[in-house]
Amino acid sequence: MDVRVERPAPSGLVVTVSPMRRRHLPAVLAIEAQVHPRPWSSRLFDDELARSNRVYLVARVGPTVVGYAGLLMIVDDGHVTTVAVDPVWQRRGVATRLLVELVRQGHLLGANQLTLEVRMSNTGAQEMYRRFGFSPAGARKAYYTDNAEDALVMWAHEITTPEYAVRLDDIEAALMPATDRQGLPSPAPHPDGASRPVHRGADRGRMGGP
Repeated sequence: MDVRVERPAPSGLVVTVSPMRRRHLPAVLAIEAQVHPRPWSSRLFDDELARSNRVYLVARVGPTVVGYAGLLMIVDDGHVTTVAVDPVWQRRGVATRLLVELVRQGHLLGANQLTLEVRMSNTGAQEMYRRFGFSPAGARKAYYTDNAEDALVMWAHEITTPEYAVRLDDIEAALMPATDRQGLPSPAPHPDGASRPVHRGADRGRMGGP
């Protein structure tokens, strides 16, 4: 999961997050080839999109795909499989927007905790994940086959608590302008029973968007 430390998006930048569809794969594969030494194949993405216990999202600026992210479920563990942003669009909050939505969709699939692997050298990505409550929990030796680099294993526990909901709301509220959600199911109810703050115009449509 190779993302960099993010900088604020330019004023007025609208980022749309929607489900990944096969029509997005040419753009996704182009980004994949730029950011990963051993990129996933089109067939692998096809297989992932066909599975019911997965969430794959794309971020777009206008019609242009600028990033994507994915999650798979194993019982009640949500495993973040990928977060990638086009190098031209890195450090503009795109990965943060994708991860906010990935967590919310993981909730809907029954995730009670989240896990991921990240390169030991990628301290920028680790910093972002810590904002989401991820903490180091171990290492996988020589996990990355391109250079035998170790992976840091990180977990975020108790993500269905009111305290975590406040953390996620605060991260989302700092994203300006609000993320344009298209074709996505509504987030799970706030665990303390209160209505979750929703930015005006931020929730447009349900399953089947662009």
